[in-house]
Amino acid sequence: MKPNIGITEKNTEAVANYLQKLLADEFVLYTKTKNAHWNIEGADFYDVHKFFESQFGQIDEITDNIAERIRAIGHYTASSLKNFLSLTHLSEVTEHQNDSQGFMRELLESHESIILYIREIITPISDDFKDLGTADFVTGLIVTHEKMAWFLRAHLK
Repeated sequence: MKPNIGITEKNTEAVANYLQKLLADEFVLYTKTKNAHWNIEGADFYDVHKFFESQFGQIDEITDNIAERIRAIGHYTASSLKNFLSLTHLSEVTEHQNDSQGFMRELLESHESIILYIREIITPISDDFKDLGTADFVTGLIVTHEKMAWFLRAHLK
């Protein structure tokens, strides 16, 4: 049964497409953060290992919330790795040593890329597709990513 939430099916489909891309980005970022957690080396190993664990936990919650939002507006999620890789704006490739500085820079760049993408989609979701609930939801994700990016940036000073 399709949801009767005051948004046309055409509009929820457009919004779901934006959210699918965001979900793919988040899943790739989650994987990159897990990689950093598993492969970090150096004198600061323990602290950074725990820091990455905290961050991937937050991203895991974000991915679940995005998938549930897609379902709440009446669509299915693109939930295969192949689909995620075809939809993401991020690169999954890491080209550095397994030290905290390299991982932090790479993850910071990914968070900032997601922040910019969310800023791009808020207005069309709200104004063009009349989905204020999703616009509010993704606006909240900006705040979360900005804080996570700040923590990464602080490690790089």
